[in-house]
Amino acid sequence: MPNKMQTIIAVDQNSTLSTRDRGLNYGDGFFTTAKVVNGQVQYWAHHKARLIECAQRLGFPELDFNSLENQIALQIKAASLNVLKILVTRGEGGRGYGLPSECNITILLSILDYPSNYEALVKKGVNLEISPIKLAAQPYLAGLKTLNRLEQVLVKKAMQTQNCDDVLVLDYNNNVIEASAANIFAIKNKCVFTPLLDECGIKGVYLQSLCDKLPVEFKRVKVEDLTQADAVFVCNSLMGAVPVKRIEQQVFNTDDSHALLTKLLAKEAEC
Repeated sequence: MPNKMQTIIAVDQNSTLSTRDRGLNYGDGFFTTAKVVNGQVQYWAHHKARLIECAQRLGFPELDFNSLENQIALQIKAASLNVLKILVTRGEGGRGYGLPSECNITILLSILDYPSNYEALVKKGVNLEISPIKLAAQPYLAGLKTLNRLEQVLVKKAMQTQNCDDVLVLDYNNNVIEASAANIFAIKNKCVFTPLLDECGIKGVYLQSLCDKLPVEFKRVKVEDLTQADAVFVCNSLMGAVPVKRIEQQVFNTDDSHALLTKLLAKEAEC
């Protein structure tokens, strides 16, 4: 049965969060960010699946989606093109890191402006360099979008000195994992592949939706696997699939990349 102790806070209505909240103190929680178009959440089924998986793997009580979805509908009914952020914490309680005996989940809902540069990026593509910040391995958290995002903060900080739109983030074995806030996938000989995310990284909603449409191979990926590909994309649920224009010194034709992906999707749709 869903946990009845569930507090939903609409952040944009001047509500406050307790200073004792475990999400604030320990990063004990998870979140998802979704694109809202004309009062509808895109890829909602995948965002919902993400929230369910995070709750299960982190040992949270079952979320009450009836009340959550009702509150979301109220918050986004006037949204034409916005971003919905759903942030879930374990609430207050427990001694130190220890879990509370009874969990009162806190859910924060925020309606944010849609990033103004995303539309231009989709058209012109992105230039990538390799981040000097590498991701540590933690299989228990791999794939999840938890509140512990300090590695990504450091990645963004390092990007301030790099001449690029985004970066490739590697692990300590020099496997490609993701971009700073997006997944990576590539096409080679009409086959789609993406980094295996069994030790670190986030399994994104757009990537999950792409797997519904195309056969996608998850495997260990090196930088040279991408530079030798026919097309490379970064993707997330807000901007969709954005072609990569350059990786370090390797240049791609973004028009060809768009055409190649469109052709593959059309071919699968016919099957």
